[in-house]
Amino acid sequence: MGIGRRHWQMTVAALSVAWLGIIPLSGSAQAAETVTVFAAASLKNALDDITHAWQKQSGKEATISYAASSALAKQIESGAPADIFISADLDWMDYLTRENLIKAETRKNLLSNRIVLVASKDKAEPVEIKKGFDLAKLLGEDRLAMGAVDSVPAGKYGKAALESLGVWSSVEGKIAGVESVRAALLLVSRGEAPYGIVYRTDATADKEVKIVGTFPEDSHPPIIYPIAILSDSKNADAVSLFDYIKSEKAVPFFEKQGFTVLR
Repeated sequence: MGIGRRHWQMTVAALSVAWLGIIPLSGSAQAAETVTVFAAASLKNALDDITHAWQKQSGKEATISYAASSALAKQIESGAPADIFISADLDWMDYLTRENLIKAETRKNLLSNRIVLVASKDKAEPVEIKKGFDLAKLLGEDRLAMGAVDSVPAGKYGKAALESLGVWSSVEGKIAGVESVRAALLLVSRGEAPYGIVYRTDATADKEVKIVGTFPEDSHPPIIYPIAILSDSKNADAVSLFDYIKSEKAVPFFEKQGFTVLR
């Protein structure tokens, strides 16, 4: 499954553009009556369903931009218009908190998740993920797809787990770090990488991959998704959507995708 360096760089670049390209909103999507949500890419399936249900109930409109939490937080810091932010880790919500860019009283820990090792469904053999497991041997000359380890939450969790298990140093030079967890998933789904580290919820959303192992919860920091309304939001409808996302009505949608709802 070896991939030429030039082809690999072009593939990663294309995936990065594809995901980050959805962040800027069109003029119509920025209309005052439309609620704008910036959300971690791993939330797409669940949040799409939740928002559709809220729109049907309320008659209101919402637009959601999905990408890595790091990219979204930086967009918010740069003045991108948004009403609600849902991060895939505490760090990027903390970042916006320090910059006084969220309404602190609205912040809530919403969900938790797990990170898993995935492979193409046609080549998936179970992997026992434990201290010192030989991930480098599994990869051979190929690469491990995961979010960028210095910024993307899933990438940071993955690196922490590999370090905890004593594996990181053996695979550090084999990492294909991309701009979101969904981009990492796509590399495996398309056969561009033999293995990837993604959230359990992403793995269950793609029928072309299979979970071959789950990382121990104690091998990385707790995976927590916080939600908050942004300081600059003046949209009254944002409170309605925010409350709906936190309500019992949203729980089945999150649980269907494999999230654990924090109450």
